[in-house]
Amino acid sequence: MKTGIVSLGLIGGSLLKKLSEYPDEIYAVTRNIDTIEKAKEYSKNVSDDIFSLKDCEIVFVASPMSKTLEILDKLEKVVSKDCIVLDCASVKEFVMQKERPYKFIGSHPMAGTEFSGFDASFKELFEGAKWVLTPPEGIDDELIKLAENVIKKTGAEVIVTTAKEHDKAAALISHMPLLISQALFYCAKDNKLALKLASSGFRDMTRLAASNIDMASDMRKYNQKNIKSALEDLYNSVKYLENNTNKDIYNQIKGYRTEMYSKDGKNIIK
Repeated sequence: MKTGIVSLGLIGGSLLKKLSEYPDEIYAVTRNIDTIEKAKEYSKNVSDDIFSLKDCEIVFVASPMSKTLEILDKLEKVVSKDCIVLDCASVKEFVMQKERPYKFIGSHPMAGTEFSGFDASFKELFEGAKWVLTPPEGIDDELIKLAENVIKKTGAEVIVTTAKEHDKAAALISHMPLLISQALFYCAKDNKLALKLASSGFRDMTRLAASNIDMASDMRKYNQKNIKSALEDLYNSVKYLENNTNKDIYNQIKGYRTEMYSKDGKNIIK
C-alpha cells in the first residue's frame, strides 16, 4: 500500500518512523529542508512536493490545526477520488463541514507530548493510545476498516464516533486540562515561595502548560464552545465537592480512576 504523510512534526514524524517498519511504500511531504534529510533515513520518498502523493491510497494530514483545511483543499487537486484522506486535528467538527472529492475520514490520534517537531517524534508514540475516527455519514464501511488496519499498525486502539461527540469529549479530557494547566502556572508564577516549594504534584498538574503554543491556541479557537461548557461543568463540580465532604464521594472518584487506568495494565493507581 502506498501511504502518504503531510507534515513531519511530532505526529507525522512518529507515524513515519513506525510505518517505515512495514513493507508499505511511504511518501512524506514537509517544507522543512532539514527535516527532509533526517526523514530520508525512514523513507527515500520524502520531499516538499505535495504532488508526490498523487498515487497514494491513503494519506494522513498531520499539519498544525490552523493549516489543516488549506492542505485538505490542496489535496483535492492531487489525490484520486478513491484515496482515503485522514486529518489528525484534535477538533473534528470544523474539518467535517465540506464534502471532499476523495474519501475523507476525520481522525484524531490521542497521543502527544509537551514537545514538538520531527526531532521529538518517536515510533512508540501511539502504542496503547486511542485513535478516534469520525467518518462522514454514508461512507463505505470497508474504507473505514482499511483506515483502521493502517492505524492499528501503530499500536493504537481505534474508536469510531461522531465529530460532535468527539469534540465534547476532547474538551473535557484534553483541551480544558491544557487551559487549566496554563492557568494554574500563571496563577502561581509570581509567588516565589510557592514555586520554591513546588514538587511532583505541581509538576504533573502543569506539564501541559509547556505544550506547543500554536496547538493550544488552535484548540481554544476551534473548540471554544465545548471548552466553555466543560469549564462550567468543572466549576459546578468544584462547588459540589466543596459543599460535600463525604468520604464516600472521594472513594468513588478514586475507584473510577483506578478502574480507568488499570484496564490495560498500565498506570495502575495504588
